[in-house]
Amino acid sequence: MSSKFIFISFTIFLLILANLPAPAESVVADCGGDAAADGCTDKKKALPLKIIAIVSILVTSMIGVCLPLITRSVPALSPERGLFVIVKAFAAGIILATGFMHVLPDSFDMLSSDCLKENPWHKFPFTGFVAMLSAIVTLMIDSMATSFYSKKHKGGVVQPEGGGVAVEEGGGGIVHAHGHGHSHGGGGKMVVEGSQLLRYRVIAMVLELGIIVHSIVIGLSLGASNNTCSIRGLIAALCFHQMFEGMGLGGCILQAEYNFVKKAAMAFFFSVTTPFGIALGIALSSMYKENSPRSLITVGLLNASSAGLLIYMALVDLLASDFMGPKLQGSIKLQIKSYMAVLLGAGGMSLMAKWA
Repeated sequence: MSSKFIFISFTIFLLILANLPAPAESVVADCGGDAAADGCTDKKKALPLKIIAIVSILVTSMIGVCLPLITRSVPALSPERGLFVIVKAFAAGIILATGFMHVLPDSFDMLSSDCLKENPWHKFPFTGFVAMLSAIVTLMIDSMATSFYSKKHKGGVVQPEGGGVAVEEGGGGIVHAHGHGHSHGGGGKMVVEGSQLLRYRVIAMVLELGIIVHSIVIGLSLGASNNTCSIRGLIAALCFHQMFEGMGLGGCILQAEYNFVKKAAMAFFFSVTTPFGIALGIALSSMYKENSPRSLITVGLLNASSAGLLIYMALVDLLASDFMGPKLQGSIKLQIKSYMAVLLGAGGMSLMAKWA
């Protein structure tokens, strides 16, 4: 968990740095216009809306991420059933649309703003470049982390941390599972191949780190804004987004077979990052200027990196791994249902782009 604290601290440091007063020579004249002229900017009215946002987003995030973790007690929603795969596909569609329809366009807008100097920000597509690099770096982390943990457990036993049956890897011994997993014995615990269990754990960790970055950024943007018209729409969109993104992450945490403490810690980090970002935005609202060059560059680059990571994770680690796995490959009917779920999730989140 120490890597998460370092990662979060570094992200917060960048965001605070972005809000420090910019040098006079870097500010573009007549940038942003008069925000109060639109009739929606009201600091006193915005504060209660932000408090509502913190509470509602915290609750919906907790519901979303915890819902998959209690599905073992509901036979129809257990990871071995097709419904679990369909719900996970829906959540993956949400995450994919978040990257393509929300985070990436925001980064394009910020890094092509008239508030930035012509050279270099209008001469080179930094958003696409950073998103591409982010996807490649995510692939590197994904691959290298999997290799590291595979070598660490090579020839040994990978034990689901929540208890249950040990899964032996490699060698000439017996492997107690096939494919993605099945019920084994009286405890009803999901048993998976050691290599697949390691993949689930890497996926859960990398996905959570990516979600943490963009959750803090969007929380900061909401918390620092005093536009009551945009805040209302953002609250509804973020509640929808956090709940179903949490379901996708919760499904990955469940499949990783972590013990209770790690599951609780990962659920906690996911649930509090956006509310924390909003609180941070409120604290910085007196000095935060969303059209300042430093804020635009920092938040724009963070959004681009988050978009690359989310798009990679949604396509490669969530959708491709499931659709190319034996469970879905063995059932065309389940594939069609899962594709419909992906399109529904992506379509719903894309529609939200109209308001947020």
